[in-house]
Parts: sequence; C-alpha cells; structure tokens
Amino acid sequence: MASQNNQRHLLIIEDDQGRKQFLLDGSVYSIGRDTRCDIRLFSQFVSRRHATLVQLPREDGSSYYRIVDGDSKGKPSANGMLINGRKILAHDLRNQDEIIFGPQVRAIYYLLSRDTMPSAPTDEYDVTLIGPNMMPDFDE
Repeated sequence: MASQNNQRHLLIIEDDQGRKQFLLDGSVYSIGRDTRCDIRLFSQFVSRRHATLVQLPREDGSSYYRIVDGDSKGKPSANGMLINGRKILAHDLRNQDEIIFGPQVRAIYYLLSRDTMPSAPTDEYDVTLIGPNMMPDFDE
C-alpha cells in the first residue's frame, strides 16, 4: 500500500496569548497548561494535562489523530472538553472539528492536502486601524 503523504494535520489554538498554529507530524502530543506540554495552553481554566493527541494509522497508509481527554496515563481533565459542541472523552478528529478546552480557549483541527499548505509561515492577523478622527463624537 502506498503511503498517503499528501496530507498535513494542522491545529490552530486560540487562548489568552492569542492564536498559534501547530503542524502535527508526531505520534503523541500532550496538551495543557503545564510548561512540559507539547502544546501549551495559556489559561487558568484548563488543566495542567488537559488532553492527549495520538496519531493512528489508517489501512490506506495515511494517518489520523484521536484526541483523548486527560493525560496519557488516563487521568481526566477537571472540566473535560467539548468537541463540536458536545462533551466527549475521546474523538477521532475530522477536518474543521472545534475543540473547546475552557472559556476562550479553543482549537480548530484541519486536515489539509499538501497542495493547500503555505510554503512559508504566515502571520495573518485581522487588524483594523482607526484614527482619532474616525471615532464617533459622544456628547454627554
């Protein structure tokens, strides 16, 4: 069977420190507030070891990621996680799945073909600049 190397796994995290992108290619990732986590979340509302991502093989040679609540030893997080609006202990990730770890801490998973991956890192921020003359005049 030929390996399906034309797919990339991308996780975009939004937390108290903004937005970060993680290109996933490893077999296991720890996610949480602990400084030793592979993917660190910055929020007081998430557990030190909130979730674990595990890469698993498909029969066609490609792979997928399963997210599991808690650490790799089976200890669950304090508040769990919501995936696409439902509280779930484990889930095989699909393109555009949304994972909520806590208030204002979320991730979106993307399964991309290699053709759609940017060749260089991008810093895309939606910034609107306004000047003082653009502000409405509020009279008291």
